[in-house]
Amino acid sequence: MSELVLVGRVGKPHGLDGSFFVEQASEEGERFEVGARLHVDGEPAEVVASKRSKGRPVIRLDREAPRGAELAVARSELPPPGEGEYYEFQLVGLTVEEEGGRSLGHVTAVQPGVANDVLELDSGIALPLVEACVRDVDLESGRILVAQGFAEAS
Repeated sequence: MSELVLVGRVGKPHGLDGSFFVEQASEEGERFEVGARLHVDGEPAEVVASKRSKGRPVIRLDREAPRGAELAVARSELPPPGEGEYYEFQLVGLTVEEEGGRSLGHVTAVQPGVANDVLELDSGIALPLVEACVRDVDLESGRILVAQGFAEAS
């Protein structure tokens, strides 16, 4: 399991000083403030300039970063999630079971949705990440329990 967690990617340049847009940026804005430590394709870097343009973060690092490079932070630097909240990396790989014991598959991704995030399973099932569907997330046992009726074929 990787000790780094993806928080964005190097996007298109912004200006002539080496600044760039952060694509797929984490919602945690402080990740991109001046002085923040990031990893660019696994190599440490520091944010030396930070602003927003068109609502998106624009940063410059203390080293060159190729377009498309992954921007990550050490997992140990992440704040603990709030009650009933989880990081995507905590959910990917968990077994999903329906109430009653039917196995639905394993989480392969968590996709952002318009109204709510969606759990994508290796079985092709997509489940809304809402309280009415997700009954319990047990990280210790590696299992998500979901209500019946959400996994029916459409």
